[in-house]
Amino acid sequence: MASPPPRPIHPRFTILGQKIEAAEARAEAAETENKKLSQSLLERDQELASTQHKLQLAEEEVETYENKVKELKSASDEGETHRTTGENLARKVQLLEEELDKAEKDLKETTEKLRQVDVKAEHFERQVQRLEQERDDWERKHGEAVEKYQQSKRELDEVVSQMESLVINALSDTINDLMCLATVRSPFQRICTVMLD
Repeated sequence: MASPPPRPIHPRFTILGQKIEAAEARAEAAETENKKLSQSLLERDQELASTQHKLQLAEEEVETYENKVKELKSASDEGETHRTTGENLARKVQLLEEELDKAEKDLKETTEKLRQVDVKAEHFERQVQRLEQERDDWERKHGEAVEKYQQSKRELDEVVSQMESLVINALSDTINDLMCLATVRSPFQRICTVMLD
């Protein structure tokens, strides 16, 4: 007996397959975006560490200038009798105060940059967490879709197997009935032939 023609794929399985492919594509896209954000977060962390180091250096520099200003002011107070020395010290104090103002300004700018880096780092961390959650959700949905597809395929295979069994049994019964009819008709034909002769 010739083998039955291949069964067409049920439209529902085609849709399920497309949904699975779409879920896989979205999961891959989420994973790629997650890697990009992780790299960006790493760069922000490095930038944060560099800014913190600069801030520490600036604070130390400000402290040094403040100490020098105190020393020079003290020396200036003590050297009132030495006018020339006092004027030189006053100029040095003025220069140091200007440098101190500049250092304080740099410190403020560095502190603001550090704050902005902290805000950006928190933002990227939240994005990474959201993308990781989205990736986990898509992986879970993908697993559920694959399981549904496999379960439906098993059910369809079982139904098709049952239908094939029913068709084979029906054909077998029909063939048996035809053979019985042929066996009964043969003696009747011989009797009719004798009577006609």
